[in-house]
Amino acid sequence: MEMFNIPSKMTTSTFDIDSTPDTNDAYAFEQIDCQVREFARVRGMSADAARKMVADYRKKFAEEHDGKKVSLGNTLVSFGVPIEQSVQWRNELMAPEKFLSYDEKIVEEIKILKSKYNLVCVTNNPVLPARKTLEVIGISEYFPVIVGLDTCYKSKPAVEPFMTAVEKMGAKVSECVAIGDRYDLDIALPLELGMGGILVKGVEEIYGINRLLQK
Repeated sequence: MEMFNIPSKMTTSTFDIDSTPDTNDAYAFEQIDCQVREFARVRGMSADAARKMVADYRKKFAEEHDGKKVSLGNTLVSFGVPIEQSVQWRNELMAPEKFLSYDEKIVEEIKILKSKYNLVCVTNNPVLPARKTLEVIGISEYFPVIVGLDTCYKSKPAVEPFMTAVEKMGAKVSECVAIGDRYDLDIALPLELGMGGILVKGVEEIYGINRLLQK
């Protein structure tokens, strides 16, 4: 876990969802691959050809942007697939209940966090599959607000999702901390906006987040 510019007065935390309060390699792969397979079907190409197309674009993007990552949503936009279509595919194809399960440890950790801070999810998935994920692992009640891909129709690291979350929570940017597993998509922009940031490798590090925030 890496912590950046944690404010002395922290009131609000924006949480990434997938691979942050839940970690499941098979589901992380399927979230991407189900969309790539659908893209391949629509374009009349093989799934392997579509996977290579996505991988090549992401590799080139990183080479041209100092190693930074690009979201799948923005990758598909570059192929002529609008965000609205990505939203539809994700709503129809994603099934977190097939991969994830109730996690008592994360429930207890998030419950403690909620007693101290306002919590809001900011995700590159639409609100529907995001809500399903929170429900499956048992923490939906602690996140009344989700800012998803279909909230702003912008994919992180766009400014709009983060600022929408701040506004919905009635928070000050300087009192917010962004938590996520990808520095380029979840942390870098919030830091530029004046928030703090916590980069985690997965749910195992979320289990100890309250203890670290008390230091």
